[in-house]
Amino acid sequence: MNRKRFQAIASLAFVFSFVLGTALEARTQDRPAAYPSMAPLDQYLMDRDAEIAMARSAAPDSISRDATVVVLGRNGYETAVQGKNGFVCVVERTWMDAFNDPEFWNPKQRGPLCYNPQAVRSVLPITYMRTKLALTGLSKDEIHDRLKQAYAKKELPPPEPGAMSFMMAKQGYLTDKKLTADGAHTMAHLMFYTPLINNADWGANLPDSPVYLNPVFNGAPEPMKVFVVLTGAWSDGTPAPLQ
Repeated sequence: MNRKRFQAIASLAFVFSFVLGTALEARTQDRPAAYPSMAPLDQYLMDRDAEIAMARSAAPDSISRDATVVVLGRNGYETAVQGKNGFVCVVERTWMDAFNDPEFWNPKQRGPLCYNPQAVRSVLPITYMRTKLALTGLSKDEIHDRLKQAYAKKELPPPEPGAMSFMMAKQGYLTDKKLTADGAHTMAHLMFYTPLINNADWGANLPDSPVYLNPVFNGAPEPMKVFVVLTGAWSDGTPAPLQ
């Protein structure tokens, strides 16, 4: 992959956005917010059946067909389908993005993920809490502070070893920007969740390495890091762009 091209694309992405380096983060902070506040709730909601299908599309059918599926309701996420393999598929909304992202409240964003059992226990609770806080009408700063307090009080767990998720849905919409040459607003990838460790331990962001740091959490305020690896294929097995 052309690293410079990836960096240019990466700075524009969602939760799962691949911002490489503090300089790019600083530029993001300086940009005016395209979405300064939360839109009316209806703009974030979806048809239930469509949301179930989109959530399942995050992972190959061999995984998602037996997964639990949760959908967003007016009071938070609720179980729509009870699974049996320990995975949970969900369509996350824009407030799962980094707090300094100008699209933090973008109502068009849809991020389908399927969490493995370890991530269900230790990462998915962040989704539930961020969502509950957003739906109560709190500001970004207030949500950030509440999450920080939750970790201080041990109301949220640290990431379990082996926690990961699939994010391979063609239908995902992670940003208003086009991330690939064919105009997609998402990229097919896997995400791995770790404590706050040295990026070099994963070979992340090094020349010619396929591993990248996604600073969506990165201690701000969640005490974990997210490492991203592009898959080169969508969940249905068709080729996905690698650059």
